[in-house]
Amino acid sequence: MQEIEVLADLVRMARSAVAFTGAGISTESGIPDFRSPGGIWTRHQPVLYNEFMASREARVRGWKLAAGMFLESRAAQPNDGHRAIAELERCGHVAAVITQNIDGLHRDAGSTGVIELHGTNRKVRCQDCSSTWPTEDIVERWQAGDEAPECEDCGGPLKTATVSFGQSMPEEEMRRAGEVTLRAELFLAIGSSLVVEPAASFPRIAKGNGASLVIINREPTPLDELADAVIRRPIGETMNTLLERLGYSRQ
Repeated sequence: MQEIEVLADLVRMARSAVAFTGAGISTESGIPDFRSPGGIWTRHQPVLYNEFMASREARVRGWKLAAGMFLESRAAQPNDGHRAIAELERCGHVAAVITQNIDGLHRDAGSTGVIELHGTNRKVRCQDCSSTWPTEDIVERWQAGDEAPECEDCGGPLKTATVSFGQSMPEEEMRRAGEVTLRAELFLAIGSSLVVEPAASFPRIAKGNGASLVIINREPTPLDELADAVIRRPIGETMNTLLERLGYSRQ
C-alpha cells in the first residue's frame, strides 16, 4: 500500500500534525453520516436556527430530530480510527484534532486537543441565558412528553449545544482551529466530504501555508487535486496500518 508508506513518511517528518475529521470517521461506530445516500439529511429535513428560535412548531420538529439522533448515537463507542488518532496524539505526532462531528467520540477515545467546530450533542444550552444541562436529562423530559423543552431558570428555548443551519460558528473554536492549522506541517483530512464551509477552508489554508495534505475518505472530495496523498480505504484499517508502519501498537 504505497499511499500508507507516503502517509507514514509524512507523519515521521512532520513536527506538528493536525487531524481534521468529518462524519465518515464515525460511521464505523454505527453513527450514520449526513450527505451520503441514506444519510441523515436524506431522511430528515433540517430545522434552520432562525426557524427554531421563531416558532414552537419548529422547535418541536427540531427536538424530534435532535432527540432521535442522540438516542441513536449515545451507545456508540470509539472505533479504530478514533483510537489511532488518540494514540498519535499521545505519541506526539498529532497536536490537535479539529472535528466537524458532534458525537464526542474523539474525547471518549482519549484525545485531549479536540476542537469541536460544530459543537456537541452531549450538552443542551438555553438560547437566552446560556445555562447548560446534560443532554440525557433533557431528552428524558422530551420522552416524557415535553416536545419543546424550555429552560428551568429563565424559560428560554433549549437546544443541543450544536451548530444548526443558519447559526453562527463558535468564535473561540474557529480561532483555535485557525491557529493550529497555521502551525501544522501535516494536515490529515479524515472522513470529511470537504464541502461544508467554513470548516472546509482549513485544509486549503494549511496547504497554502506549506503543510502537506493527506485526504482519507471513501468518496472523492473537491480538494483531492491539492493533496499530497489520497487514500480511499476504510479509515480504521488505514489508521491501524499507519500505527504498525510507525512501530506503535494498537490501543
